[in-house]
Amino acid sequence: MFGNNKRNGNGVAAITTLIAEGTVIRGDVAFTGGLHLDGLIEGAISADGSDAVLTLSEKGRVNGEIRASNAVINGMVQGDIVVAERLELAAGARIEGNVYYKVLEMAAGAQINGKMIYQAETPRQLAGPGILAAEA
Repeated sequence: MFGNNKRNGNGVAAITTLIAEGTVIRGDVAFTGGLHLDGLIEGAISADGSDAVLTLSEKGRVNGEIRASNAVINGMVQGDIVVAERLELAAGARIEGNVYYKVLEMAAGAQINGKMIYQAETPRQLAGPGILAAEA
């Protein structure tokens, strides 16, 4: 689980930014690394990088779309969530919107009012037999 920081040695970013309880941001937020949210963001959140992690605590709220490689949700989200790698929904997660995921971990008590859509890996283009013969 990302919240336990077990994976920091395996390419997942440590928390580099904190938005504290009582803080309200109106507008879109873009980040790299790790973002821990205890406050409220009214706008879209987007993460750059395959190791980026959004952690939304039980006190945190988002009114807008979330796009990240990895996310741990334990608060309220009103909007779609699009996670390219791993999504963890803790027991306090309350989501009003669609969830797009590749790997999903969902604890008992988490709630989703929307669709859950699995995002398969994009197919890889294989080299044709003519290309391999020409290289030999």
